[in-house]
Amino acid sequence: MISFMTLAELDRWVLDARWGKMRRNRLRQHLEPFFVPPYGRDLCTKGAEVTVAAQAAGRRVDCADAWIAATALVAGAPLISHNRDDYLGVPGLTLISHGQ
Repeated sequence: MISFMTLAELDRWVLDARWGKMRRNRLRQHLEPFFVPPYGRDLCTKGAEVTVAAQAAGRRVDCADAWIAATALVAGAPLISHNRDDYLGVPGLTLISHGQ
């Protein structure tokens, strides 16, 4: 499972890097088996809660990272990220990161 925001970030990364059609197609094929949960009211509410909770803890969470964290929380799934510090202000999030 991946968040819609993760998918959007990957799409942007590919465009910024000016990947060719063949390489873009390989990434698309690699990502095809992943489930992208739909957005809904629960996800929107959780995204707001993540942002407010991080601020209350004295941490800033970027909008994209809030969506990704909210997706994991709503799904009851751990979040796998190499950007551990981006999520330190998110309560209740199970974070799996390299070197953990």
